[in-house]
Amino acid sequence: MLRKDFIKLSSLGFLGFYSCGIFNVKNREKTLAIQLYTVRDAIAENLEKTLEKLASLGFTGLEIYGYNGNFFGKNRNEFKEILKNTGFRVISSHHTTGILHKEQGTLLQSWGKSVEDLHFIGSEYMVCSYLFPEERTIENYKKLPELFNKSGEMTKNAGIQFAYHNHDFEFEKFDDNQNVYDFILTHSSSDLVKMELDLYWIAKAGLDPISYFEKYPGRFPLWHVKDMKSGSLDFTEIGNGTIDFERIFKVKEKAGLRHWFLEQDSSDKDMFESIRISQDFIAKHDFFLK
Repeated sequence: MLRKDFIKLSSLGFLGFYSCGIFNVKNREKTLAIQLYTVRDAIAENLEKTLEKLASLGFTGLEIYGYNGNFFGKNRNEFKEILKNTGFRVISSHHTTGILHKEQGTLLQSWGKSVEDLHFIGSEYMVCSYLFPEERTIENYKKLPELFNKSGEMTKNAGIQFAYHNHDFEFEKFDDNQNVYDFILTHSSSDLVKMELDLYWIAKAGLDPISYFEKYPGRFPLWHVKDMKSGSLDFTEIGNGTIDFERIFKVKEKAGLRHWFLEQDSSDKDMFESIRISQDFIAKHDFFLK
């Protein structure tokens, strides 16, 4: 290791990750990434300090949320400078549809500007993250494939892949004995519309992600990796719950996995303590891509 790299890693607390093989600055595929929603409370207090703390824990990749023409209250130049100073790259960004909540940064409001700004900061993916309860109607469900295709066409022109992130409601039947998730998969372009599979939510719906990988191979380049408590089904640290991640990661090539994000929506501990617990589990398992 070059001295300048050693000093940089040491100052950010990365050496433990480097020595045990979890973190490798020379291999982008070894990126340890997190969905920033996990630490939203800390971000609300101080964005830069939160990113510095995550960097000290070995994270270098981000999935962001809340873009509304700005990034956490920063314009794109300011945010890009913060990323540079803290050593992060944005892999993916979450956006809502804008069907009812007509705000900037949504698929139906200023999407072209959103794509331009996400391209500017180097994001590889833009993801429709959520359908609000009042948007979950048969009429709206049937419009999603067309909306996603159009959104994906615009992102593709900027070199960005579009995707959809699930919760559990998508696995409920809504028409002709088909659930929303399969409807999206079968009626949208397999090139323009990929999936970000949330392993917690599909497990909560009682379905096996591997069956979806086999049915729609290569369609799942992004995953949310988070665990589910036994009994209460609450969120918990990776490895402290009921989801068999080793089994799922064995078929990552079939899924088409390119990036995965540590995420935990809530915790009964300090969130950074939960992150460290998850990291301890990750350290003992080979969940990185080859």
